[in-house]
Amino acid sequence: MVTFFASIALLIGGYAIYSKVVERIFVIDPNKQTPAYEKFDSLDYVPMKWWKGSLIQLLNIAGLGPIFGAVMGALYGPVAFIWIVIGCIFAGAVHDYFSGMLSLRHGGAQYPALVGKYLGANMRKIINVVSLVLMILVAAAFTAGPAQLITSVTSLPFIVSLIIIFAYFILATVLPVNKIIGRIYPLFGAVLIFMAVSIAFALIFISKESVPNLTLENLHPQELPIWPLLMVTISCGAISGFHCTQSPIVARTLKNEKDGRKVFFGAMIGEGVITLIWAAAAMTFFNGTGGLQEALAAGGPSAVVNEISTSWLGTLGGILAILGVIILPITTGDTALRSSRMILEDLVSKNHKEGKGNKKATFIYTLSVAVPAFYLSTIDYSFLWRYVGWTNQVVATVMLWTATIYLLQHAKNHWICGIPSMFMTAVVCCYIFYAPEGLGLDYGLSMGIGTVLTLFVGGWYIKQIRTYTNQNINTQVA
Repeated sequence: MVTFFASIALLIGGYAIYSKVVERIFVIDPNKQTPAYEKFDSLDYVPMKWWKGSLIQLLNIAGLGPIFGAVMGALYGPVAFIWIVIGCIFAGAVHDYFSGMLSLRHGGAQYPALVGKYLGANMRKIINVVSLVLMILVAAAFTAGPAQLITSVTSLPFIVSLIIIFAYFILATVLPVNKIIGRIYPLFGAVLIFMAVSIAFALIFISKESVPNLTLENLHPQELPIWPLLMVTISCGAISGFHCTQSPIVARTLKNEKDGRKVFFGAMIGEGVITLIWAAAAMTFFNGTGGLQEALAAGGPSAVVNEISTSWLGTLGGILAILGVIILPITTGDTALRSSRMILEDLVSKNHKEGKGNKKATFIYTLSVAVPAFYLSTIDYSFLWRYVGWTNQVVATVMLWTATIYLLQHAKNHWICGIPSMFMTAVVCCYIFYAPEGLGLDYGLSMGIGTVLTLFVGGWYIKQIRTYTNQNINTQVA
C-alpha cells in the first residue's frame, strides 16, 4: 500500500506547501472588502464563515464525481494515482483557486464574465453557451439516477420522484444562499467526508487484499491508452471545469480574501483525497481491473459503490451508499442550476440593481434553466452525456488560460497556470479526434492533429508573453 499512502501524503503536502506558493503569487489583500459585504443582497451575496464555505465548496464540486470518476478511472490501475496527485495539486487546485479568487476580486463575477475580461468578448460568447449547456446537462444527469433509486425504494412513479427533486431544486435556486445551501450543505459535506473515511478504514483494516502498488509491470494498462483518456475519465478528482462555475457561489459569501486558500485550494485537495480512496477501493475489492470491469459492465458504478460499501461496512455501508447515490448527485444538480441561473441572469439582465434582488426575475431565470434540465432527465439523453466529459475539460482549459492572462497582465509568475493550461490544451485537442464520441480517428492520426493544434496554441501563448512583457517594461519606464 506504499503507493496509496505516498499519494495521500503528497496531496496533503501539496496543500501545505504549494497552496502558499500560489497564494503568494496571487497576492491577497486581507483588508479589502469582499463582495459579500460590498454587494450584500440577502440572496447570493451573503457573508458566511469560511468553514461553511469550504464544506459547501467541497460538496458543490464533488457530488458523485470523485466516487464514480474514481471507480471508472481505477480501470487504468495504479497509474491513476499519478494523475490524481499531479493533476489535483498543479492543475485542479490552481484552477479552483484562481476561479474563486478572480471571482472574488471582480465583485463575485461569473466564469463567463472572467473569460470575457481576459480572453475577449468572442470567447465569452462561446463560453456562455458552453457553460449553460454543461450546467443543464449536469443537473439532468445527476437527477435521473437518484430519481430511479427513490422509485425503487419507495415505489413512487419515476416522474413523481423527478418532480419532487426539481421542486427542491427550484427552492434551493431561488432562496437566499444561506437558507438551504448554507445550512444543510455543511452537513452533507460532512457525510461525504465520513463516507470516504469509512471506506478508507475498511480498506486498511477490513479488506483482506492490499491496495496494488505502482510498478513497471502495471504502469500501462492493456488495451487502454492512458493519454489522453485517463485525463478525461478522472476529472473531478484531478481537474474539472465544472468547478469554475461553482466557485463564484462561494466567492460571493467569503468574509476575507485570506480564506480563499482554505476554501478553494483546500476543497480541491480534499476531493483529491476522496478520489484516491475510492480508486484504491475499486482496484482492491475486485482483485484487479479485470474484476472491476466485469462489475461495471454488470451494474455500472452505482452497483460497484453499493457492493463495496455493503460488503465492507454492512448496514452502515448500505445506508451510506443510498445516501451517497441520492443526496450527493442532488446537491450537485441544485448548485448546477443555481450557477446556470446566475450565468443566465448576468447574460440577459440589463437592469440588475446591486443590493436589490428581483424575486420575479430570479424565478423566471430559474424556470428557464430548470425546464430543459427536467426534460432531459426524462429521455434517453446518453448520446448527449457522452460529450460532457470533454466539454467539462474544455471549460477547465479556458479557465486556466484566463488565469494565465491575468497573471501576465499583472507581471506575475504566469507559469503556474500556463504550464497546466498547455497540458490541458493537449488533452482536449487530442481527445476529441480519437474518442468514440468525437471523430473516432486512428490513434496516431489523432495524436498528430492534436499536437499540431497544441503547438498552434503554444505559439499564441509565446506571443502573449512577449506582448505583456513589453507592455510591463514600457509601463515601468513611463
